[in-house]
Amino acid sequence: MQSQAPIYVAGHRGLVGSAIWRELQRRGFTRLLGRTHAELDLMDSAAVKAFFQREKPEHVFVAAAKVGGIHANDTYPAQFLLENLQIQNNLFHHARLSGVKKLLFLGSSCIYPKMAPQPLKEEYLLSGPLEPTNQWYAVAKIAGIKLCEAFRRQYGADFISAMPTSLYGLNDHYDLQNSHVLPAFIRKFHEAKAAGAAAVTCWGTGTARREFLFADDLASACVFLMEHYSEEQFINVGCGTDLDIKTLAEMVRSIVGFEGEIVWDTSKPDGTPRKLMDSSRIFALGWKPRIGLETGIRLAYEDYLRQIGADRKQPQSVG
Repeated sequence: MQSQAPIYVAGHRGLVGSAIWRELQRRGFTRLLGRTHAELDLMDSAAVKAFFQREKPEHVFVAAAKVGGIHANDTYPAQFLLENLQIQNNLFHHARLSGVKKLLFLGSSCIYPKMAPQPLKEEYLLSGPLEPTNQWYAVAKIAGIKLCEAFRRQYGADFISAMPTSLYGLNDHYDLQNSHVLPAFIRKFHEAKAAGAAAVTCWGTGTARREFLFADDLASACVFLMEHYSEEQFINVGCGTDLDIKTLAEMVRSIVGFEGEIVWDTSKPDGTPRKLMDSSRIFALGWKPRIGLETGIRLAYEDYLRQIGADRKQPQSVG
C-alpha cells in the first residue's frame, strides 16, 4: 500500500475499525476514508455504489458488522443474519465493480464447529455443527469467507479473509445484555464496586475457555496481511493461549478493584466449551501480538472509565 493511496475502513468507529484506523495513521497513511452509519448505510446498495464510484478507494478493510454476545445473537437471529449478509454483499460487489485493488474481510472464531478439535485450524471450517446460540452470525461470516473465495475464483479479485479470536480494547461496547464477555465483566465489576455490592453474578459455570486478543494487535495483523498475504484460504489471527472464564472474571475483578464475591448462574449457557485459534500460519509469516491480557484489560478499563466520564459530561436535555 502506498502512503497516499485512498483506504476505506468500513466500520471505522467500532472496536476493530477504529483500531485499524489508528494503526494506519501510525504507519503514515494519509488518505483514510471513513463513514458513519448516518453518512453511509451499508445495507443500502445504491448508497454503497455511489460511495465507491465517488471516492474510488484502492484498499478496503471490512470491519463493519452487526455484533454482540450470546444473548444478542440468540435474541435477534434474523437481524444478525440478514444485516451482516447485506453489508458484506454490498461492500464486496461494489468494491469489485469500482476496481478496488485489495479487500480484507474480517470474520469471527464462531465460524468453527462447536465441538471442533482444539486449537482451531483453518481446515476445520464446515466440519461439524455450529454453536446454536451464535449460529446466525457465524453463518453470515462463513458466507463472507466463501464470497471472498468466489470473487477470487470468478473475477480474480484480490479479496482475503482473516479470522480473529475474541476481541476487546478501546471503543468497545459495554452493554450488559448485548456485549461480549470481557467488556460485560468490566462494566459488571465496576458498577458493583461503585454500588458497594457484596457479589457479582456471572453467566454459566465459568469453565468455558476463551482466547482474547487486544484490538490494536488485530489491527497490526490486518495491515500486515493487507501488505503480505494474498491467498484464497482464510487465516486465523490470535495470540496462541487461552484461559477459563472463571480466571478471566477474577482477573477483571482484581484490575477493577471489586472486593466482593463472584456467583455463577449455572442456569445460563456457557456457549462453546473452548475456542483457541491455531495461529501458526500468521506467526510463520512474521506477525506476533504485542499486548498481554492483563495489560490489555487495564487499557480497556481505562477506556471504559473515559467513556462513562464523557457520558456524564454530556448536557442534559430539558423539556
